[in-house]
Amino acid sequence: MFHPSSTDIAGRIEDLYGASLADLEAHAQDQPPGMLCALLGMHGELALAERSIDFHRDHLARLIHPERQIGPHEVSHLLDGTRQLAEAVAVREVQAKSVAAVLQSLARVPAPTPSPSAPSPPVPAPPLPAQSTAPSR
Repeated sequence: MFHPSSTDIAGRIEDLYGASLADLEAHAQDQPPGMLCALLGMHGELALAERSIDFHRDHLARLIHPERQIGPHEVSHLLDGTRQLAEAVAVREVQAKSVAAVLQSLARVPAPTPSPSAPSPPVPAPPLPAQSTAPSR
């Protein structure tokens, strides 16, 4: 099953909001929490999970290098590295699936087009002063 990478997600967020990710992150700092903050947070978690996958995969590759002996002590490190890699993959899959679903449900709203200069509605006439029905003195 294909899930988009954090780079793909960053591009989709940029397309949706019409600005670079760095600009959007700076803008989000000054805004109350909303959809942009949620998307940026999900993107950040996805990117972190991808870096964790890379780290644990490289660590396991060093542990099982063909010139390296695997003894009882190394087995516990292999098992722990494998568990951490599996956790990072699971987090990555959940984050990618979630953010892709949210982005799929959103669409960029076109900028409002200025309407042709229509005549403004006439200003209502001021109300007339009330006339009293009582006889004057």
